[in-house]
Amino acid sequence: MTEMNVIKPGATIGVLGGGQLGRMLALAGRNMGYRFVTLDPTEDAPCGQVADEQLVAGYDDVAAARRLAALSDVITYEFENVDAEVTEILMKESYVPQGSKLLYTTQHRLREKRAIEAAGVPVAPYEEIVSAAQLREAATRFGVPCVLKTATGGYDGKGQWVIRSLDETDEAYATLSKAGTELVLEQFIHFEKELSVIAARSPRGETKTFPAAENEHVENILHLSIVPARIAEDIQREAERLAARIADALGVIGLIAVELFLTREGQLYVNELAPRPHNSGHYTMEACRTSQFEQHVRAICNLPLGSTELLSPVVMVNVLGEHVEPLLDWIGRPECESEAVCAKVHLYGKHEAKHKRKMGHVNLLVQDIGQAMDWIERSEIWKSK
Repeated sequence: MTEMNVIKPGATIGVLGGGQLGRMLALAGRNMGYRFVTLDPTEDAPCGQVADEQLVAGYDDVAAARRLAALSDVITYEFENVDAEVTEILMKESYVPQGSKLLYTTQHRLREKRAIEAAGVPVAPYEEIVSAAQLREAATRFGVPCVLKTATGGYDGKGQWVIRSLDETDEAYATLSKAGTELVLEQFIHFEKELSVIAARSPRGETKTFPAAENEHVENILHLSIVPARIAEDIQREAERLAARIADALGVIGLIAVELFLTREGQLYVNELAPRPHNSGHYTMEACRTSQFEQHVRAICNLPLGSTELLSPVVMVNVLGEHVEPLLDWIGRPECESEAVCAKVHLYGKHEAKHKRKMGHVNLLVQDIGQAMDWIERSEIWKSK
């Protein structure tokens, strides 16, 4: 193992992006003695509220990026849609251990899928689509439903069309092709569970994985993550092995979130990657010996990685804009209403609670998962509007 490029506490970490992931990264890093400066176009961004300084500028602003470099000993990014060209410039003028290659790969669904396959990890059958006629032929071959996606720019269900009938193919192609990027058709996987594993890797080559989370989505937005996932131990080990394999094969520095589908037959397929802290890893903040955010700091600074041991069963549940008011009505109660459930609330400091906007999350520490699910139901914070 090498001790080269160890960034010790007291140094300044620059963060491209000022959202909630950067905020929680800065809070964890400040506890370790690091200083933070962030770049984000929105004034008083969530990360800017807790950083030492915020540069208010666009992500493609080269001059602002160079200012960030001048203020930072190491630079990281909190979401993958950071301008890759700016990242390339920063790599030449500062220290960006995550590099630009991983961004280039994960910003594009086709490149990402090919990289996963090259690592020897299975993905759902897919095909690049260049015409409406080809889409209809491929959809006939894959069967419906199948999913047409833009190669770039999609998140939380955006940039995709679930094709449920061959009669939809012309409209689906016409609509998504307006995005001006390549399209990819994916065979629909009839999965039993959606899982994710957060893996960390440092420049010294150390790799560690967190326990797999079982994820439930509502309207394509993550609703809750259950840990430990309700899966067999051999599936848990295989999911973690695949995530570690991807981290090593792609030369990841920092964190990578690996989202997977688990079929009824016990087959795992990787769905997507995210080279950063991830919503489904928020459970680690109270439930693991090391949070995903501390682990990311450790990885990019080339410190020894922390223990990923799970200390308590936990359910992480997202707080969207429509949940804020009922949560604030509830929050005056004791966080541990009984010995069975302890609720830890995290709000992100966003100024406007928009519908479906991620505003925070709650980690429910429990003795068994059923207690958390009952608590979520009883609280009525997340009842249908």
